[in-house]
Amino acid sequence: MQTESGKLHRRALVGAVLEGRGDLAVVAGLGAPAWDITAVGDTPLNLPLWGGMGGAAMIGLGIALAQPDRPVLVITGDGEMLMGVGALATIAVKAPKNLTILVLDNEHYGETGMQETATRHGVDLAAMAAGAGIKNPLRINTAEDVPALKAAIHAKAGLTFALAKIDAASLPLVLPPREGAVLQARMREAMLGPQAAYE
Repeated sequence: MQTESGKLHRRALVGAVLEGRGDLAVVAGLGAPAWDITAVGDTPLNLPLWGGMGGAAMIGLGIALAQPDRPVLVITGDGEMLMGVGALATIAVKAPKNLTILVLDNEHYGETGMQETATRHGVDLAAMAAGAGIKNPLRINTAEDVPALKAAIHAKAGLTFALAKIDAASLPLVLPPREGAVLQARMREAMLGPQAAYE
């Protein structure tokens, strides 16, 4: 899982986090996180965002509040989290016990040409999450840190924010199978059942 750069391999990390996922609902931010959850294995409980940069964390918050007995994981990038950083305050205030936000921080905007993000210059998203009121953010630096993250995701014992520094290498795209409206509808049906999903 560790790369030559000393940082984590993005897709290997996502695969390890989603292994044995059970009823976990996953919202993946625009770009690489969406490709990664699809590469690991498509399921109706995946909601890969084709657009709406900056919205993944708030969508995850909504699902977590609506489905309090289900673990909900948001996987997003540093660029998207920086765009939606104000969401951390709302998420911290609401503090759903079943929500985890995992930020894959490669210090670049991967979808627009690999321009450096502010995290490349010392901005610390875990510290920002703590400042918003999210207690004890996790830092995922090695494969040995993954079991604690997985335990937090499935325990549903408190809001969790985790930051993983990942290698910036480009990986092959694995596109989600359908457009956003279809992906949203199938997740709703998987959670609520075929009839309730359309009422």
